[in-house]
Amino acid sequence: MIFRRTLLASFAFAVMASFVHAQAPVKIAVTDLAYAQTVSQYFEAGTYQRSSQMSASSRSSGAMSVGPYGAAAVGASQQRMSASEQASGTYVAGTYSYIEQRELGAYTNDIRGAILQGTNFHLVQGKQFDVGAPQQSKAEQALNQVQTGRMAAPVRQPSVTDVITRIRKGEFNGADYVLFGVVSTIDFTDQLSPLQGTSSSTRQYGLSLLADFSLINTRTYEIKAAFSAQGEGNDTRILSSRGDMVVPNRAKVMRETSRSLAASVFDQLATQLSYTDTRMGNGVRPMEPVSMPMRQVPVEQPSQVIILR
Repeated sequence: MIFRRTLLASFAFAVMASFVHAQAPVKIAVTDLAYAQTVSQYFEAGTYQRSSQMSASSRSSGAMSVGPYGAAAVGASQQRMSASEQASGTYVAGTYSYIEQRELGAYTNDIRGAILQGTNFHLVQGKQFDVGAPQQSKAEQALNQVQTGRMAAPVRQPSVTDVITRIRKGEFNGADYVLFGVVSTIDFTDQLSPLQGTSSSTRQYGLSLLADFSLINTRTYEIKAAFSAQGEGNDTRILSSRGDMVVPNRAKVMRETSRSLAASVFDQLATQLSYTDTRMGNGVRPMEPVSMPMRQVPVEQPSQVIILR
């Protein structure tokens, strides 16, 4: 009887624990967009010294004397020459290409805001990407190799796109899921187009950003959602025939790109969660219709006509 009561109590506790866990809010960490690009850099290394010294001297004089016994030549000559040269080497130059890894933090705040506004999820702030120990430049490596004859071992740098390693390192502690984004393409455009039928033209400055996103479980590494999202922004200015100088509004372009990217991310995330995870799908708030206020149309007053005679 006592064993049965203990078993029932344990079962009830397990049910309550699972119920509490099911009702606990989902915690998500939204990472800054990972970005990697190939960079080419010119480098020089080495010390080179050279010294040279040379001196020369020559002196010559002569005279003719006539005596009782005939003519005789009397003269003097002096010559001097010295040379010296010193040289040392070690000089290396070339072009070095490497992959630069970074995070773009300018396009994620609107994504966080859309999640906070449209879901019941809680957001957790993750740590900044750990770039690892500093590595010697290519010039320093080449100089060390020439002077010592040994090649320096490269320092292994962490990968910004290796989200599993970053989760294991504890960069997203406290988060149940990580919304991880990687920039695929980022393209700036600056075009000047004439307006047909006029002497004016338009300058169009735009930005297009495409990124791949994955929602990953921090415990099981299960992917709950995977999609690509695109954000765009532009600024158009009209130039007259006088050749006006117009500076594009880059802040406006970046703001529009960030907002359109956040809207695309939220729509696809909410759609996929409704299929892959019912619990998380239920955490998305239904979109409420926006009621537009009635615009009052002013009543046109009859115009007064004055007739002069």
